Amino acid sequence: MREALYWEPLEGGKVRCKLCPLNCIISEGKRGSCRVRKNIGGRLYTLNYGKVSAIGADPVEKKPLFHFWPGSCALSISSVGCNMHCRHCQNWEISQADESFPYLHDMTPEMVVAIAKRYGCESIAYTYNEPVIWYEFVLDTAKLARREGIYNLLITNGYINEEPFRELAPYIDAMNIDIKAFSDEFYMKIARVPGGEPSRRTAVIAKKDFGIHVELTYLIIPTLNDSEEEIRAFARWVVEELGDDTPVHFSRFFPHYQLTHLPPTSLETIEMAYRVAREEGLKFVYIGNVPGHPGENTYCPRCGKPLIVRYGFEITEYKVTDDGRCKYCGEKIPVVGTYTKKDYPGMWW
Repeated sequence: MREALYWEPLEGGKVRCKLCPLNCIISEGKRGSCRVRKNIGGRLYTLNYGKVSAIGADPVEKKPLFHFWPGSCALSISSVGCNMHCRHCQNWEISQADESFPYLHDMTPEMVVAIAKRYGCESIAYTYNEPVIWYEFVLDTAKLARREGIYNLLITNGYINEEPFRELAPYIDAMNIDIKAFSDEFYMKIARVPGGEPSRRTAVIAKKDFGIHVELTYLIIPTLNDSEEEIRAFARWVVEELGDDTPVHFSRFFPHYQLTHLPPTSLETIEMAYRVAREEGLKFVYIGNVPGHPGENTYCPRCGKPLIVRYGFEITEYKVTDDGRCKYCGEKIPVVGTYTKKDYPGMWW
């Protein structure tokens, strides 16, 4: 437990957390919506600093990041808590938990960086639960990792206020931002926050103001965010605000947590999303959670030939030159870093 960043005192011993757009007003002894920031004696404390719920070495493609150092190893770490309460969350056991979760391990930023170096991980991915509400630990670890030549990856819902994000952003190399839907109604009913604009704002600031490599994930849930009109509007926004070379991952939903009554996303629907996004001008669109689908591959936007062939998180063919061009026609391909084939040591707990 340590004092949190980004809060202000209010009358009557209350405090206002200023980390995310919820801006929770918290009474003495109470917690914010994320469950891990508490008012103690009129001051705001973070309760999950250094509390790690899972750690393991993953292919960076699992994040998913398809255009950032392909084939490299990311040390994935997570804590507990989230500022959203998505009814379909696949990691709800930790995202909807607090520091009483029984399988937490205490770690320091120095320990995390040392493990990444020991196992040859080129990056550290803050993932699984929401890293925004682990802000103080992520910031300290990212600063240390940067000094040690290790990349920092933020796998996030992007739901953070602008000021704290601008403090963290200089230490982040790549982000996958989960855009839940392109309607505020979905955010209010399913993610249970007021709306999705803050997440979209974070994506724009990250790419335009800080040059962070940004990829987006859009999980398609039947009847909730799967209309052609909504997906087309989302794709158009990506092209206009982030650029047509922004990688977008459409992932297939499977029943989970509080949405077990819904069916899995049909293949026809996810292929429709892929087609619509391409029609709107996006050059790098991917289909997720359908191993072996051609939509997992990267194609040259000029000659159309497959450049990076994948099966799940494994790369089976790589036809991008070391200077980032299509091997066949020379088209510039927006891939950060060069392909590195390596093994992964796996999970430790």
